[in-house]
Amino acid sequence: MSQNSARTPRINDLANRIDVGFREALLAAMGESAATTDPSIKVAANPKFGDFQANFAMGLAKSLATTLGKNPREVAQLVVDHLPQSLRDLCEPMEIAGPGFVNIRLKPEFIAVALTEMDIPSLGVSDAQGTHSVAVDLCGVNVAKQMHVGHLRATIIGDTISRLYERLGWKVFRQNHLGDWGLPIAMTLAALRRAKTDINRVTLDDLNTAYRNAQMQGRDDEAGLAAARATHVGPHRIAELEAQHDGASAALSDAHDTLRRLQSGDTAIVADWQKLIDVTMREVYETAQILRVDLKPEHNRGESFFRDRLVSTVDAFVSANLAVRDDGALVVRFADRERPLLIQKSDGTSLYATTDLAAARYRIQDLGAELVVYCVDARQRDHFRDVFDAVRLIGWTKRSDDSQASLVHVPFGAVLGADKRPLKTRSGENFTLKALLDEAVARGRREVRSRAAVPDAPTSGMSGAELDAIGEAVGIAAIKYADLSCDVGRDYVFDLDRMVSFEGDTGPYAQYAHARISGILAKAGANGATSPIIIGAPEERALAFNLLRYPSAIEDAAVQLAPNRIAAFIYELANTFNAFYQSCPVLRGVDDATRCSRLRLCDLTRRVLADALSIMAISAPARM
Repeated sequence: MSQNSARTPRINDLANRIDVGFREALLAAMGESAATTDPSIKVAANPKFGDFQANFAMGLAKSLATTLGKNPREVAQLVVDHLPQSLRDLCEPMEIAGPGFVNIRLKPEFIAVALTEMDIPSLGVSDAQGTHSVAVDLCGVNVAKQMHVGHLRATIIGDTISRLYERLGWKVFRQNHLGDWGLPIAMTLAALRRAKTDINRVTLDDLNTAYRNAQMQGRDDEAGLAAARATHVGPHRIAELEAQHDGASAALSDAHDTLRRLQSGDTAIVADWQKLIDVTMREVYETAQILRVDLKPEHNRGESFFRDRLVSTVDAFVSANLAVRDDGALVVRFADRERPLLIQKSDGTSLYATTDLAAARYRIQDLGAELVVYCVDARQRDHFRDVFDAVRLIGWTKRSDDSQASLVHVPFGAVLGADKRPLKTRSGENFTLKALLDEAVARGRREVRSRAAVPDAPTSGMSGAELDAIGEAVGIAAIKYADLSCDVGRDYVFDLDRMVSFEGDTGPYAQYAHARISGILAKAGANGATSPIIIGAPEERALAFNLLRYPSAIEDAAVQLAPNRIAAFIYELANTFNAFYQSCPVLRGVDDATRCSRLRLCDLTRRVLADALSIMAISAPARM
């Protein structure tokens, strides 16, 4: 933690200082009988009553009724009379309200000092300077398949959580757990080779089709064939089923042979397999760039990365007497549920769970992560509960310094269409992520060009290329903010009309607030960065308190793994600034000191908005 950020007062710090002062007063006024009393310091719900409120008097008056003989208002006044001078110096005279509430209002000059100390490059945010580390499992695409809407959530939620911790100075390990190993990939590769496809020229669309076809070719309806024979449905239907059965058996045999050759390091097979990965990841990286997500080749830790660790993973559970045979397979059992965790099939092959166990061990033991976060959809909740419990059972959460690492699943909900069902195209297929982003960019560009057509618009007269760039930023912000502003675990309805709106709780609204402030500062020709801050009007006070909340908002969002809390902060700050700007003239009609102070408030608000948006990897245009 840097020295500057450590001394910057935050809303939580201010509440703590008030809490300490009231605890001292309780002890001084009433002795040991009140030593454990919680002053219950809260941010005031209504600013007209103050900045904070203490609500201890009613409970204390009731519990000590026989010894005190005072009503709650008298108890509150007695404690206020014993407050230390250090707290009195920060606050206006306190007011006893209602049945004993203590309304607390900070002195304007102290708020100004707090803002001045926050007005540094770090914006008052703590910096762990790499003393903590977190691994974040994000994206997780399957090779030879196009990214779909679910990958949007896994990617941007994971990236935002990574950025939250990076902003706090943690060392962050992004982990893209690719589905790049095993039978499904071998089936696709075998199908391409049977078709004599030129893999050097194959596209992701080709791979997507080949993947589906391979799954169809390997589908064996043995039960249907047996039923057809038993019921004598006719020779033609039986012949069809026999052909399907024979074809599926041949395709599966070819896939298993391809997998064996891949696992044994066959040069030609491995080279073709790598080409499938390259084609898949080319589009993933392009999509990540459009989304402004930090996802690069060095972040890839796919199933293939852990293939040489699977045997030792299973052996470790066997040696620890944690894996038992069940009909030839190896499973890990748990005392509190009937469902076991299957870690090896009866034929000796591994599963997703085996790879996840190896990955968790790598992330904690090799990378040294003290926190491992998995951004994977909610349908995998039970799977990760089992994997995490197995890792704890075998003791792999213990780090080199004997501390315990934490494993956390951030389960996200689905993206729904207007019919409240998982988002599909009109043809009933899953929406590809590329199609979704293309539509968002097109809509953003139309909206920006429409606004630029107004003669006095800030963007009037800009070139088409400049407008398109802003439009793309607006469209991507619309998609990302709508997703990240929701409670991660909930489904949400995809409504592009609402998302691209410049009004309400949307990405473009937040971007427009930043652009508006940038325009104010540009007109002023200076930002007032060194001018003393003056807090007078209620709207200035409200804006100041929102700004002071920023460091705590980041820490809270990181601890709770809740990107929506950053979005909520951004929306509230934009609203508070708009109220300030409507009521507090900045450029005209005020004296120089007030003008410079308000320009400094504008500049600080602009920087905080840009910083908060950067945590969500959303751009902050200067003109819109």
